[in-house]
This record gives sequence, C-alpha cells and structure tokens, in this order.
Amino acid sequence: MSEVGVTEAEQRRAQEQVLDVREDVEVADGMIPGALHIPMRQLTSRLPEIDRTRPVIVVCRSGHRSARVADALIGAGCTAEDTMAGGMLAWERAGLPVR
Repeated sequence: MSEVGVTEAEQRRAQEQVLDVREDVEVADGMIPGALHIPMRQLTSRLPEIDRTRPVIVVCRSGHRSARVADALIGAGCTAEDTMAGGMLAWERAGLPVR
C-alpha cells in the first residue's frame, strides 16, 4: 500500500477504481465523480462490488480510515491499493471536481 496525492489520484481515476469509504452523511456534500461509495462499516458485506483485478484508490475524509480499508483489501486479495493523502478535504482544497 502506498499513498498518492490528489493530483496523481485525479490523473489515475479514469483507469483505476476510486473507493469512497466515508459515511452516507459525509458523501452528501459530494464525492469524486465515478467513485464507488461503500462506507467502511459495510466493506465486508459489499466486498464483491469491488473489482479485485483493478487497482483501487481508497478515499475517506482526511486519510485515516482509508489506510485501514486498504489493509483489509490487501487481505481480501485485491491487486493494488493506494490511499489518497489528505482525503476529500485535500481534494476539495485543490479545487478538483465533485459530484
């Protein structure tokens, strides 16, 4: 697992999966276009929704939860997992798109 900055995540999001692990109330304010939303607490039950053959960039609010989720994805046999440094707070500060 490694950490990528928001600029790199923006560049890679078309080819990789972006997994937003924030709670429903957090994503109500917006999320990265094209991201899959699975709250961290639902990860185990919704794991089949993640394509284990494609790299995943895990996103949360500030970057703390995403590291725990990335570790869980590694344990579940996903190919490559990265976390986004600073989470959605950094994404929004950079003025990147949200839906």
